Amino acid sequence: MSQLLRVATAGSVDDGKSTLIGRLLHDSKSIFEDQLEAVERTSRERGGDTADLALLTDGLRAEREQGITIDVAHRYFATPKRKFILADTPGHEQYTRNMVTGASTADVALILVDARVGVLEQTKRHAFLSSLLGIPHVVLCVNKMDLVEWSQDRFEEVKDEFRSFATKLDVHDLTFVPMAALGGDNVVHRTHHMPWYEGTSLLHHLEDVHIASDRNLIDARFPVQYVIRPQRGEFRDFRGYAGTVAGGVFGRGDEVVVLPSGFTTTVAAVRGPGGDEVDAGFASSAICVELTDDIDVSRGHMLCRPNNRPLVGSEIDAMVCWLADDSTLRARNRYVLLHTTAATTADVVSLDYRLDVNSLHREPDAESLSLNEIGRVQVRTHNPLFFDPYRRNRVTGSFLLVDEQSGATVAAGMITGPTPVASNVVWSSPRVERAQRASRGATVWITGLSASGKSTVAAELERMLVASGRPAYRLDGDNLRHGLNSDLDFSKADRAENVRRVGAVAELMADAGLIAIACLISPYRGDRDAVRRAHEEAGIAFYEVFVDTPVEVCEQRDPKGMYARARAGEISGFTGVDDPYEPPDRPDLVLRPSDGDRATQASHIMELLSP
Repeated sequence: MSQLLRVATAGSVDDGKSTLIGRLLHDSKSIFEDQLEAVERTSRERGGDTADLALLTDGLRAEREQGITIDVAHRYFATPKRKFILADTPGHEQYTRNMVTGASTADVALILVDARVGVLEQTKRHAFLSSLLGIPHVVLCVNKMDLVEWSQDRFEEVKDEFRSFATKLDVHDLTFVPMAALGGDNVVHRTHHMPWYEGTSLLHHLEDVHIASDRNLIDARFPVQYVIRPQRGEFRDFRGYAGTVAGGVFGRGDEVVVLPSGFTTTVAAVRGPGGDEVDAGFASSAICVELTDDIDVSRGHMLCRPNNRPLVGSEIDAMVCWLADDSTLRARNRYVLLHTTAATTADVVSLDYRLDVNSLHREPDAESLSLNEIGRVQVRTHNPLFFDPYRRNRVTGSFLLVDEQSGATVAAGMITGPTPVASNVVWSSPRVERAQRASRGATVWITGLSASGKSTVAAELERMLVASGRPAYRLDGDNLRHGLNSDLDFSKADRAENVRRVGAVAELMADAGLIAIACLISPYRGDRDAVRRAHEEAGIAFYEVFVDTPVEVCEQRDPKGMYARARAGEISGFTGVDDPYEPPDRPDLVLRPSDGDRATQASHIMELLSP
């Protein structure tokens, strides 16, 4: 099956975007005869000697009269190697919103420049917007080379000028193609006018550009759009969850967790649009997932991997493009926020700055965003979002703002991450900001012997917090030793450093408003007390929870066989056997096996965290 490539064109007025697309369609034999006849007839009526191929995309009457592109025109064509969707986006600054919407799903951005005038402010603006929108491949088409006598020196000048600017942007793949779209040179076929150019034609490059690695196949994300329950005939017991895979791969037998509930289950089957069972669903494919367990899953919920979850939070930092011409964005305005398949009310906490898309200058004193303006905002949602930064996933990292009264879409946003610092619109001083953040964020430090039950209680606590709308993240000692602390062993000094590092990470998370759940043995009292002091000095709440399970009970459980190995002398320095564990002097909470199952014990910690 041919792979689909989405292409967006951009450039200054009269750089030849529409002509380039028309030439691609014409020379690849992708237009019908009646379309060509209509273009030739219109061209003659306008006094032209030859067919103006730009008319294939300039569909609006206003565009034809002015000779410019206003709206976003889409054209579809295919070659034996690939299918294409071409979006001809407008070049003028007053139509920035059209480019943002037209290029938001593009794999490749074609930015045209006139070889005679070189890189303009509009060229830089379009390059910046392409970078902002996360378009992974950018092609600078140096057009109208026939008007500079096919000069290699001029091409190199334009190339160097653009590359110098592009180094300031996040552009992963940059290609340069000299061409003359009016005559078709280097558009579909190589030209003999520029023998010094050793690259391929534009179409050949588009056919071969590698986009498979652009899809995020690591982070499995499946926002549930619709629950399918026929409740009749032979399918009366069927329950499936339909949607489009936003990232990763989902196949039969995969273990998944459902957000926000936190319940885990496995994928029983994956079905395609026709209802037939398929091996797996990949990013951007529409599927229906059946689960082995009958659990509560609704529209707006998300399936992901238990050990690879999206960020969860109600406060986000984002870049926003304002789309409405009859209103403005201001701090403290309320909207409906649409994110994947979920909808929630949201307040704009602050407008940090407005961005001049021509100079990339930040205007920190801006009070509002008007039509086509872009700015950085902090948003607080009524219900928590399950999101990834836009750079990592363009689906789970984007959102729309909708006016509550009119229902009109007023802004498009790209999430940069959780809100790093509280807004100065709501809080008036750093001291008050710190106190307000501390009232929301906190660290829960769960300590105890190996196999005491720390991890099961921590996992249940995380599930309860997320389900209640409070962002939380679990820092598991075993997992951290494979990454952040992989350079540490089990000496007393390295154990102290292990605790210090985990404490520092937990403090940063709590400072950002999360509930950080640190779950590790941390055997030495002095190390844990040092973490507590650091939190208290920063004004962040710290709760030490001691899971007081007798060593005899831990040895009976021994799920990893560590106690048995320590007793046999295979390992040394094991806490509880030949290395001491120092219980807390004044823990905030003590949990014992007699206190109930993991849900009951986690509920005791929830009470501790209650306002």
